[in-house]
Amino acid sequence: MRDKLKKLFDVKFLKFLLVGVANTIFGSGIMFLLYNLCRWGYWPATMANIVCGSVLSYFLNKYFTFQNREKSLSQAVRFAVNIAVCYLLAYGLARPAANYLLSAAPEVIRTNVAMVIGMGLFTLLNYFGQRFFAFRERPDTK
Repeated sequence: MRDKLKKLFDVKFLKFLLVGVANTIFGSGIMFLLYNLCRWGYWPATMANIVCGSVLSYFLNKYFTFQNREKSLSQAVRFAVNIAVCYLLAYGLARPAANYLLSAAPEVIRTNVAMVIGMGLFTLLNYFGQRFFAFRERPDTK
């Protein structure tokens, strides 16, 4: 069990976290700006975060984190599918959770907390999706 965890949380995981910090600063800056200053709604603001951040994430994680040199349309499609599934799950669960936990708080507080929860859930789900689905290692490329 310990060996499996070491293999799962290896240098790739550390690189993913490093890329995630850069990506989070970039994407969440856009998201919170659009929601709080431009008055965009929850779904459009979080979607802007994911779309902008995903472009950056694709290239950094493909080449830096997972050192994947495969050139294929199917890989880009897998990446996009992974992003969409992770987004819908993470932010779809985050909003009701924040509303439940902070039911007495003003809407703007609940929504900002939901966006933070969604970012955390998205990051966790996205790591596994990118590592084992979008940029999975093929036996012949190891």
